[in-house]
Amino acid sequence: MKGKRIILGVSGGIAAYKSVTLLRDLQKAGAQVRVVMTPSATRFVGSETFVALSRNEVPIHVFNGPEASDVSSSWSKHIQWGEWADLMVVAPCTAHTLAALVHGFSDNMLLTTALAIRCPLLLCPTMDGGMYRAAPTLRNLAVAREHGYHILEPDTGYLASGLHDAGRLPENDVILNEIHRLLQEGPTIDHSSGKHAKPVDLPLKGKRVLVTAGPTREFIDAVRFISNPSSGKMGIAMAEAARAMGAEITLIHGKLPAPVPPELNPSEIVSAQELFEYVSAVSANFDVIIMAAAVSDFTPLNQVNHKIKKTDASEQLMLKPTPDTLKWLGENRKEHQVLIGFAMETDNLEAEAERKLVSKKADWICGNLLNAPNSGFETDDNTILLKGRASQHLLTGSKRDVALGILKFIFT
Repeated sequence: MKGKRIILGVSGGIAAYKSVTLLRDLQKAGAQVRVVMTPSATRFVGSETFVALSRNEVPIHVFNGPEASDVSSSWSKHIQWGEWADLMVVAPCTAHTLAALVHGFSDNMLLTTALAIRCPLLLCPTMDGGMYRAAPTLRNLAVAREHGYHILEPDTGYLASGLHDAGRLPENDVILNEIHRLLQEGPTIDHSSGKHAKPVDLPLKGKRVLVTAGPTREFIDAVRFISNPSSGKMGIAMAEAARAMGAEITLIHGKLPAPVPPELNPSEIVSAQELFEYVSAVSANFDVIIMAAAVSDFTPLNQVNHKIKKTDASEQLMLKPTPDTLKWLGENRKEHQVLIGFAMETDNLEAEAERKLVSKKADWICGNLLNAPNSGFETDDNTILLKGRASQHLLTGSKRDVALGILKFIFT
């Protein structure tokens, strides 16, 4: 991001305090950053903080307001800033600011600037989960996309309300990755000449990538099933990382605890059989296939569509193997395709990763130990042994960082 010019818009939610570190991380990445705030945002973070860190004035009102730092020399500053910027990001973007943006309101400097920009606009909707799922908010998000605004879906986690739900502002590295992707996606301004600069090609630009994520469910009867604790976080991280590197994504996933970003073109499946049927039908259309789903190896031999009563139940449950989708892909792959599999193990990780690499005819196997620290199901962190045909690499960190590391190691 060195030399890029970014406007950081801060609206009035509790996550406004996180915008301070976002500003610093943007600056560390080499960007020039100016900040604009809504009046309500100043109730959470003082504008003087952003003035000091950005070394610029922080406009709030269209006309000079009572805040000491709101000393905009001109009511038309939004026009000047709109011509200056390569990208504007609103983080956090409250439900109120989202609604005002999509309806073209301009009664504060953030909204007025957003209307005046000649560059991409990235919105990071951040609010309580119930507000995020409310019909008006969903409609406003849809309208925002129709306007060409870019939406970075919120994370799921502990909220200020005390609930565990969707609505958290994504971590800074996720926001920075999306900003980087948008800056590279199209032409930007070379401010030394005033001309458009040629965008930098991304490793997966123009590639179609299929990613699977989450658990499968193998139903015994109408109410009981065999499954696993997969949250789908690693698969979604792989999809988001591939998208940040320029790819067109299709995500096939099992039942997940949180909404899936629509930018990943998601489709939901239930069983291992459904996963196999979907993947085998479309696999020829993709350049890269990443099998990160936690697929059940066995399914009940006999399934019924009603609830089995305890008095009628057998003491034995007969199982049969499910289709091995990764193996089928290895045997039916196209010459140009790159096939990446995942393997969850409890011991002998390197040997098992090597065995699966050969038996599945994959290009890469991402192996991790279920019982290792910072690894396994439902965690935000992971440790991956990336095993290739001629090399291997160990990665550890957040699942998002590990996902980016995997793809960078393979494709750069």
